[in-house]
Amino acid sequence: MVTTDIAQLSKECNAWRETLRSYRDEFGQLKSQLQDLAGHQTNRDVLLEIDHLDNQFYIQLINIHDLKQAIKLHHRKLKDEMAEPNNVSLAEDATTDHERLFNDYQQLESTLTEVKEEFSHFANHIQ
Repeated sequence: MVTTDIAQLSKECNAWRETLRSYRDEFGQLKSQLQDLAGHQTNRDVLLEIDHLDNQFYIQLINIHDLKQAIKLHHRKLKDEMAEPNNVSLAEDATTDHERLFNDYQQLESTLTEVKEEFSHFANHIQ
């Protein structure tokens, strides 16, 4: 039973990390698109918005990396726990950590969606 719980948590970790890799790639592409848009702009307000979005992409790429690393560390702890021969129950701190990471993951997804929408709105208005 414990193995199943740990296996399920492990699957969730893998899914989160894969999604975060996709976000990393997507935000790298958005950053490139922003740079392409920036080359044609001279309006001060537009340039300020470009700077703001560039900073947001930079910050969110760091947030993606940090959360991905935290999930990776948590996943290693789960694997270590699964490997223990006398393991009869899932450690409470492992479950607590998993829930915290899930909350962090959901929060980051929400933030990333907001930044993507902000960029989309901006890009549509300057083209």
